[in-house]
Amino acid sequence: MNFDWNYLFSLVLYPDFWRATALVAWLGVLTWVIGTVLGFLLALARQSSLRAVRWFAKTYIWLFRSLPLLVLLIFVYNLPQFMPALGPVLSVPFWAGLIALVISETAYLAEIHRAGLIAVDQGQHEAAHALGVRPVGKYRHIILPQAIRVALPSLGNEFITIVKLTSLVSIISLAEILLVGQRLYTRNFMVIETLVAVSFYYVLVVSIFSFFLARLEGRLDISRMTGAEIPVPAAAAQASAAGTERRVGEEVVVGIDGISKSFGDKRALSDVSLQVRKGEVLSIIGPSGSGKTTLIRTINALQDIDNGRITLDGNEWITADVKGYRMVPAFHHRVTCLGMVFQSFNLFPHMTALENVTFGPRYHGNRDKQAVRAAAMNHLARVGLAAHANKYPHQLSGGQKQRVAIARALAMDPEIMLFDEPTSALDPELVGEVLQVIEGLAREGMTMVIVTHEMRFVSRVSDRVVMMENGHVVVNMTAEELENSPADSRIQQFMRQS
Repeated sequence: MNFDWNYLFSLVLYPDFWRATALVAWLGVLTWVIGTVLGFLLALARQSSLRAVRWFAKTYIWLFRSLPLLVLLIFVYNLPQFMPALGPVLSVPFWAGLIALVISETAYLAEIHRAGLIAVDQGQHEAAHALGVRPVGKYRHIILPQAIRVALPSLGNEFITIVKLTSLVSIISLAEILLVGQRLYTRNFMVIETLVAVSFYYVLVVSIFSFFLARLEGRLDISRMTGAEIPVPAAAAQASAAGTERRVGEEVVVGIDGISKSFGDKRALSDVSLQVRKGEVLSIIGPSGSGKTTLIRTINALQDIDNGRITLDGNEWITADVKGYRMVPAFHHRVTCLGMVFQSFNLFPHMTALENVTFGPRYHGNRDKQAVRAAAMNHLARVGLAAHANKYPHQLSGGQKQRVAIARALAMDPEIMLFDEPTSALDPELVGEVLQVIEGLAREGMTMVIVTHEMRFVSRVSDRVVMMENGHVVVNMTAEELENSPADSRIQQFMRQS
């Protein structure tokens, strides 16, 4: 039997095929869009801190990934037999098919989203926390844009799967592409020619979607995002804030009282007490694993504590006792007075340097875009990066990234700056440019708590030095006391060896 090419070409203009193709495209797009939204919510539920919510999400995903779609289609279509009120909707094959597809595909799309969420670096969550961004704002502005970039190829692949799965909806008499083909070849017995035409229409739907998806992936590809340097007059290349005379006051701005923290059997902090005064530069040093980073992270609640109390400006801030771990109700508003600079920068990769710096003020309600932008440019100028305002983080060196991170923290007008080993991730030749910026802040009178291994820097800028070992504060002395301490003292030996 010869292949009938004339018949095949005639099917290209067959109206029922085009109507069925439009139906399949519409059913596929609706399933994908609704399933993508519900899947993202289910992925969030899968990571919830509430056990009941996690259990529901896990159970849903397990059940509907296990249940064959064909069984689900028949069940949904026949559900009005048990629930007659659903008859007006479920008796329509399109709606019954859409509901069954969404129920099934949501489980698969949730796992794709979960992979995207897991791929976002934990530092992004911490940076949002440090800027006082609430969970909804964090996911909307920071996590979701990055997670979607990771998940998009898999999400697109799932759309292709959905389009192919629409052929199963013919079981409930929906006139999709395969059913139209079946009706044709049962009349004329030209099975091969008809199935080739059916394949063509499925490939057409997938190809059109894949074209637009490729364009979208290109637009969202961070590595393709570039920004040019801005011409900046030499005099304005590195501005400095109007400084005041450096003076350490008597007012205690951060009070740490008897805090402890354990990770399993490891005691990271043991009954640590400290005070940070207004205008003071406090450096925390010590060997690796001594508890330095854990301590500084407790101040802005990036790390919880098991026992103790932390005050901010003399007011309750964080408390942990037999009743549990508690933060003040206005935490997200008050935490902005604590500027945080991380050792791994934690810049938002999908934002330019300028957008990174303006994000915090704009999120917290400053609607004057021009004023926010002007202030951000001033902060970038303070760290010598005004010319790089339109560049993305991947276009910057490590030292430049860290200086943008400092500008981002300064944009919130903090009372206190926290630096967690700000130079540890930098090449040696880039360390100096970051330390120079921090020294400038010290001269301006900024209150700072700095965890660092740069001992020469500690000697130059510190008003007080704290040394930790095994979770304990073993030395707490002023810069003058440090200078006059015996050469064989533990802290002097450590500083010489570091």
